[in-house]
Amino acid sequence: MPARLASPAPFSVVLLAAGRSTRMGRDKALLPLRGRPLWRRQRDVLRAAGAGELLLSARPDQRWALRAAGFTAIVHDPEPDRGPLAGIVAALEAAAHNRVAVLAIDLPRLPARWIAELAAASTENCGVVGRRGRTFEPLAAVYPRKMLPLARAALARGDLALQPLLQTAVDAGLLHVRRIAAREAPWFTNWNTPALP
Repeated sequence: MPARLASPAPFSVVLLAAGRSTRMGRDKALLPLRGRPLWRRQRDVLRAAGAGELLLSARPDQRWALRAAGFTAIVHDPEPDRGPLAGIVAALEAAAHNRVAVLAIDLPRLPARWIAELAAASTENCGVVGRRGRTFEPLAAVYPRKMLPLARAALARGDLALQPLLQTAVDAGLLHVRRIAAREAPWFTNWNTPALP
């Protein structure tokens, strides 16, 4: 892992690992990557990005999470099986800082510098999300706590799709868009099948 990167102001991070991994057929967090479970790689990426607080979003039945070292706290979705939006809401509610960087468990190629750069470009009132063409990358982004009312309302309505929510946040001035360069696109390949992408 790279050395810890500089951070302009404290921010929290959350590793989203509460999904049921139905396409994979086993818990993605426990997939071996270079001899260690994937959750450790992702934790180290978030630590290297300069986070002041590391949260783990996991289900109560994920026993490995209880033994996962290096996290400040475990957060649980306010409602089970509601997708990543529920994990984002839980993290924004629990975080000690006004900005929360989010990283999905199944992005094994994302480098720490992506999170560090987004954190450096964000403020307490405005987060940053990457976008390729018209598609946001919501699971490797930095969200401001001020986005919490929008996220809670979407969750309460059952509007779990993140793309419309993020566009609403951009329109409201709560998120800034960072264009994802072609050389960066492979970083956002999800690990959804047993073979490493």
